[in-house]
Parts: sequence; C-alpha cells; structure tokens
Amino acid sequence: MRRLIKWVLVLLVLALIFAVIYWQATKPRPISVAVAIAESGIVENTVANTRAGTIEACRRAGLSPSTGGLISVLNVRKGDPVRKGDLLLSLWNKDLMAEIELSQAEAESAKANARASCLTAEVAQREANRLLKLKKSGAVSEETVDRSVTDASARRASCDAAKASTAVSAARANVIRARLDRTQLIAPFDGIVAAIHGELSEYVTPSSSSVGGTPVIDLLDTSCFYVTAPIDEVDAPRVSLGQTARVTLDAFGDREFAGTVSQIAPFVLDLASQARTVEIEVELNNPTDRNELLAGYSADVEIILAARNVPVRVPSEVVLENSRLFVLNGDTIEERDVLVGITNWRWAEIVEGVKTGESVVTSIDADGLETGALAEIMSEEE
Repeated sequence: MRRLIKWVLVLLVLALIFAVIYWQATKPRPISVAVAIAESGIVENTVANTRAGTIEACRRAGLSPSTGGLISVLNVRKGDPVRKGDLLLSLWNKDLMAEIELSQAEAESAKANARASCLTAEVAQREANRLLKLKKSGAVSEETVDRSVTDASARRASCDAAKASTAVSAARANVIRARLDRTQLIAPFDGIVAAIHGELSEYVTPSSSSVGGTPVIDLLDTSCFYVTAPIDEVDAPRVSLGQTARVTLDAFGDREFAGTVSQIAPFVLDLASQARTVEIEVELNNPTDRNELLAGYSADVEIILAARNVPVRVPSEVVLENSRLFVLNGDTIEERDVLVGITNWRWAEIVEGVKTGESVVTSIDADGLETGALAEIMSEEE
C-alpha cells in the first residue's frame, strides 16, 4: 500500500512538472516595445518647406567683360577676398592704352592752342577798344578802326573754335577710356571669389556674359546670408512677413539657427512633376552665424505659426490614423481613441484619451502590437 501511495505521489509530481513546463511553453510571450512618457510642454503649430531650401549669399554677381579679347591680367584666384573697386581681370588692351596716350597728348595740344588763340583774341580786342576811343577824337581813320574790330572778332572766333576743339579732344579721350573700361572687371562690392572660368591668354567672348552663359568670375558677398525655401501652396496663405522661423542644416546636425520670414514670393512656382510651391526667404537673426555658413548649403525651414503650453503632449509619430494610439498599461497594451489638438512634426497635443505620465508606444510597427497583448519595455541594447 505504501508503495502504491509512493508511486501515486511520484506520478502527481511528474504531472505537475509536465504541466508547468507545458504552461511555460505555451503561455503568451510579451512583445518588446519602445515607449515615451506623455508630458506637459510647449507644442507649436508650424509650416515646413516641401523640398530642401538653400543658403544664399546676400549678393552674388556673375561678372564678365562686355567685350571679347585675350585675358592678359588675372589678379585673383578662387577663394580670394576682394574689396570694392579692385581690378579682378583685364583683357589685352595695349592698343587702347596707346590711343588714350595719343588722345591725352592731342587734348593737351588743343588746350595750348586754345590758350594761345584766346590770348591773341584778348590783345586784338584791347587794340580795337583803344582805336575806338581814338576815333572819337579823330586821331585814327574809320577804316583803321574797322580793320581792328574785324580782326578782334576773327580772333575771338578762333578762340571759341580752339575751345571747342579742346572739348572734342576730351570727349574723344573719354570714349577711349570707356572702351578701355569694357576690357576690365572691377569688383562692384566687397566679397569672395567663388569661381573663375578662364585662364591667362584664354579668349573671352562677349557671349559669356549673356543670359544662360557662364560668367568669367562669380563673386559672393558673404557679409550676410539668407535662406530660400519652397512652401506648399496650401500652407502659403498662413505664412506672413516677420514670423519666427527655425533653420536646420544637414552640415550642422540638430543645431538650429534662428530666423525671420523676410520675403514671400508674389506668385506660385509651377515646376514639372513637382507640387506647386511659393518661394520664401528667411533672414538669419544672429550675425555671427555667417562665420560658419557657406553659400549653397542645403537647409530646412520651419515657420512657427502659433505656440502654447499644453497639459499633455506626445511624439507625433505615435498618433495613428483616425486619432488612435497605443498605451502600455502595466504589462498590457491598450489601443485608445484620442482627441488631438495642435500638432507639428515633433509633438502632438492630446486633449483627451491620455494622461500625463502614461507610457505611449513609439514602436508602432512592432509585431503583435494590439489591444490586450502582453508587452515589456524594450531594453536599451535592443
């Protein structure tokens, strides 16, 4: 009898062990999920660009001579700083230089002739005036006086002609100087040489400065920068001048640059195969930022339309279609309908459905994520 009882107890223990093993093997395993804690904080209503924007220099000029010729002087290299008025490039112009020297010599000769003619005219006029006085007393004949007056008038006319010749010589010199200026590139403002499309002894054609052509020198004014960015036509009516904006650049990671909307294009840009957009410009507020920026950087713009401190906010990506989200309540997943307030790409205000301190599921693509599922918080290693 004792042996029977012993075997029964053994069988019961084995059955219990088997039941525990079976239960462990068949019980639902919790899924690993990432969570974020619902919290109070500021949520902003924002508008962002649809495509990447660009950092632009305040001024940019594509410079080319307005005439053709061989490059004989190239005073700058790519990246060089220049000052307004600096000579950047000059075409071969020795013929014009020689013409200017000749015209200057002619002008000086014309001035000397004019001075001589006018002095002679003054002398002749004084003589005529003297004879006119003597005529009254009968000391000289009328014929002598007439000859003197006629001579004075002729010499005065010669003086006027000589002065006119001087003006013509000066004008001719100015014309040649203007032709000379067309062979030179002068910096129109302080800046940096961004590119040079030409070398010494290369021939430059006037067409290089035409619409669609490549300028010989690309000059940037890097004293300030602004951002151009396209905004979807649907969002454009909500954007206005003076609104605060945040600018981020791929080159600077998560760093943000403060800006202000400074210009809104008065037309909609319709590009093939792209959404219709309105171009805006954002001026960067911090002058010291220009020391780190380069024209051409890609940039994203976020314009702040409104902002308020809300009791409950969650990451925007946890809110699913039809205003639903998943909450980890203890070790169980709950799917909840929520009432959403203002949102942006980062945060969403939850008016109803979630309380501060609750854990909302951020790994919304986790396998087995559904109401009633057992879950545990994902470890940092996962």
